[in-house]
Amino acid sequence: MDWTHIMQIPTWIKPALYGAGAGAIGLAVIGFSWGGWMTAGSAAEVSKKDTAAAVALILTPYCVEKSKMDPKSAEVMTEIKNASSYMQSGIVEDAGWATPLGADQPDRALARACLQALNKDI
Repeated sequence: MDWTHIMQIPTWIKPALYGAGAGAIGLAVIGFSWGGWMTAGSAAEVSKKDTAAAVALILTPYCVEKSKMDPKSAEVMTEIKNASSYMQSGIVEDAGWATPLGADQPDRALARACLQALNKDI
């Protein structure tokens, strides 16, 4: 039996495979660059940031109310007014206003959201 005639591949297959490979690579580059595609890790990061922002938004009234009930509120607000902008959220954290009920540490996103709400009230 002559095996040379069984596996004859047409000559147009090689360029077609190269074209399909280049097209797949091009599609991936365009999809990830401009198409809005993202990896699972990037999607997890975006989800984590969105969740933190949502939690801060929901807990902002709690933080503002906590600041109003604090006997040292006037002192802390004066300290916030006199501090530079990048130190102000740290003051809110140190005052304990941005520490959610049951948490051991303050929430930074909550401190920033609370600070914005407190600045609106001033």
